[in-house]
Amino acid sequence: MSNSPRLIPVAEPRNPEAAVLVLHGGASRRGNPMVSPTQLSVLRMIPIAKQIARAGRRRIAVYRLLNSTRGWDTQHTPVDDVDWAIAQLQVRAAGGLPLGLVGHSLGGRAALLAGDRGDVRSVVALNPWVYPSDGAVDLSGRRVLIAHGTDDRIAVPERSAAAAQVLARTADLSYVRVEGGKHAMLRRGRAFERLAADFTASALIDDVAPSGLVRRVLAAQRPLQI
Repeated sequence: MSNSPRLIPVAEPRNPEAAVLVLHGGASRRGNPMVSPTQLSVLRMIPIAKQIARAGRRRIAVYRLLNSTRGWDTQHTPVDDVDWAIAQLQVRAAGGLPLGLVGHSLGGRAALLAGDRGDVRSVVALNPWVYPSDGAVDLSGRRVLIAHGTDDRIAVPERSAAAAQVLARTADLSYVRVEGGKHAMLRRGRAFERLAADFTASALIDDVAPSGLVRRVLAAQRPLQI
């Protein structure tokens, strides 16, 4: 029996005005084991998903996606699971609504690479594990935030900065360096959570004003360090 992706509801308002998919990271494991709901890379996204729901003021449907397998398999990647999740939303109340993608590590890479899907309006990549060539995706019309901890030793910040330079040719892109932040986002965790939630809510809902921190991010003409 093959592994299957799963959607976990975090917030399901009666009449949502937008929807968000929250995407976890996690390294590959021999044998392509199923993703466990209790693995640390999955658990780390729970407070981020809840923060997004709060920032959305009961107007945004929020779901966490559990990938079909751990890591990034060349035959079936997390981007395929994102496509599956988007299709699932099409048959739910959230179908056809503006969509935000928020991902960490490999989930950040998946968010960027799936950001050109039709309903996607915003993308947040937190400490994304990317290649500079990943910037080739056309994200015209999308608002994109990449936030990377300066002390990340797993996903190299220089790679996401290089990808951001290319993505900025098409996307409305902001790049933030989180001082002292490491890959797991435990140090400076509140900064990552606030950035992801406030940026996403203000990008998807017109009359939700960005927080002061996000206003600083949007006004910056170059990478901002916080």
